[in-house]
Amino acid sequence: MTSGLKEQQTLLGHQGRVWSAAWSPDGKYLATCGEDKTIRIWKFDDQLQRWVCSAILEEAHHRTIRCVAWSPRHPYLAASSFDATTSIWEHQAGSWEQVATLEGHENEVKCVSWAPHGQMLATCGRDRSVWIWEALPGHEFECVDVKQVHDQDVKCVAWHPRAEVLASASYDNSIRLWQDDGTDTWKCLQVVKTANLGHTSTVWSFAFDRTGALCASGSDDLTVKIWGVVDEDGCGWRLQHKCTLSGYHTRPVFSVDWSATGALATGCGDNAVRVFALSEDGSDATLVHCSDSAHQADVNCVQWHPSDPNLLVSCSDDCTAKLWRVGTTEGH
Repeated sequence: MTSGLKEQQTLLGHQGRVWSAAWSPDGKYLATCGEDKTIRIWKFDDQLQRWVCSAILEEAHHRTIRCVAWSPRHPYLAASSFDATTSIWEHQAGSWEQVATLEGHENEVKCVSWAPHGQMLATCGRDRSVWIWEALPGHEFECVDVKQVHDQDVKCVAWHPRAEVLASASYDNSIRLWQDDGTDTWKCLQVVKTANLGHTSTVWSFAFDRTGALCASGSDDLTVKIWGVVDEDGCGWRLQHKCTLSGYHTRPVFSVDWSATGALATGCGDNAVRVFALSEDGSDATLVHCSDSAHQADVNCVQWHPSDPNLLVSCSDDCTAKLWRVGTTEGH
């Protein structure tokens, strides 16, 4: 197919795999992190008309930084690392300061995610656990619950955009939904496994769309599954299978993300970036853009700009992050 994905810029500087990329809520900054134990902060230079590295955050971690995530309500950036910790950085008056370190995981922390109100965040890792943290005044963070019910590594955690509901995805092939029962104890609402239309291999990635009505999961089984998100009376929040995107990806799907207009991007171990348009109810998906050789190695992460629905970032084992301009693509 003729790709509507046009490469705008390659971001160079990392000395090793680039694992994660995340836009700030206002879209003015882009954070990338990777194997070189650094976080790079990128900002658009109006004079040069390109994104430039405005800061390098280092010395907080002594192993790979696996994931970066911005707080939606506060000037905080969180970074999770294979050194078993998560660092919290604050951006004030143009400078960056590490203000906290979250400790407790036994080994690699694979993902960190902020709740939509910014008062809570979740981490997960190789120790099969999910930790829920509360942000307190004075740069303090308290662990309010630890869930250790997955049978293998937990690869991803993601918050619902409009409700205090958390999803976790794992090497054990399952997706779990969690919610506070009102006593700071997080109850498992649902377990999605192969038997109930779930994945047949590791679930690497999970993302809710901006409305919270749909979500997507990407897997080692080479598929992406689309789920409806419903709050059933008496049963709580549930995922309902809508459709499975199969035959498009030839390697594991490491990343999924929804644009502001409902388009779905995927990053894959086959070096490609793909964009799908979905029907309003999520029951049908169409591949609309594909860059087969977006990178020279695995694509570890894709993320849409928060306000520009046609700007996408990807990052890869090839030590680069890339910015893409996407032809007009609307989902539901």
